[in-house]
Amino acid sequence: MIGIGIIGAGHFGAVHARAIAATQGLRVAAICREDAAAARVFAHEHGGHAHTDWRAVLDDSAVDAVVIATPHHLHAEMAVAAAQAGKHVLLEKPMAPTLAECDAINAAVAKVGVKLMVGHVMHFARPCLVAREILDGGTLGRPVLGSSWMIKLWMEANRRPWHLSHSSGGGMLMTAGIHALDRLVWLMGGEVATVSALSGALFHQQEADDSALMLLRFTDGRIGQVASVGYRDGAVGFAMDLVCEGGTLRIDFEHGVSIGRGGNWTPIAHSADPDWMQRAVEAEWRAMAAAIEANAPVPVDGTYARHLIACLDAAGRANAERREITLARPG
Repeated sequence: MIGIGIIGAGHFGAVHARAIAATQGLRVAAICREDAAAARVFAHEHGGHAHTDWRAVLDDSAVDAVVIATPHHLHAEMAVAAAQAGKHVLLEKPMAPTLAECDAINAAVAKVGVKLMVGHVMHFARPCLVAREILDGGTLGRPVLGSSWMIKLWMEANRRPWHLSHSSGGGMLMTAGIHALDRLVWLMGGEVATVSALSGALFHQQEADDSALMLLRFTDGRIGQVASVGYRDGAVGFAMDLVCEGGTLRIDFEHGVSIGRGGNWTPIAHSADPDWMQRAVEAEWRAMAAAIEANAPVPVDGTYARHLIACLDAAGRANAERREITLARPG
């Protein structure tokens, strides 16, 4: 039985706790939350020793691996320390706010040899997996152009002040729009070379963005666009289109996947899942367990996750400098 420590036993920490409980061979061994009373309540519900200091989770001999679900600016210090303590790491997205921090995490993991998976949940969500299977089948040919969007309420119940600053949260694009970016880069199946972007706080009074548009140019010349919008009021738009050599592919998290040919859309049966988030996190943990027990490769490694942060870093510079920016390479 693999003992899991939850560092950041809050809203999404509970999602992970339920997923761990649903995964054979895993158990919650320890949890951490700064509020001692809340930590005790969480541990009573989900199991494990309750701690108020994340370092105590790393010192707990019952813990073999940790999930880090804390504010973004805390990821690097915690992930590096976890690796140095010999703990495997499932690190919530985004990997870290800066490229230097991503490089530090990857270096620490490589030095010690523990497993690192970054929690880009799109790689485990049913609509995306159905789309990936269709693309891998080759009937539509290669994606040539992609458009991916995340349009949602920004000030939802779990929004916190740290989300609103550049240094700690990174705003809507770093927090939620990154899902649209990840989905596009992964399903296009290529490496991004340059980024252009426009961003700003268009709906709310905050330091970091609540809205952004990105244009991506892949190394082989293919192109894509990402829309990240955290509105004041509206309705959710969470979907993407891929225009392939032999047809179009639409991924919609409400309606599922459809193939476009001959001027018509054909829905793919059973390609939507109302409870996709919880099921996707459970699939993450099954993959993480296989990586630990059987030394299997993780589906989303630190190199890929760093590439997404390089895209966001380039987007920030592109908006500030009003020009197309070439992605920064690992140092």
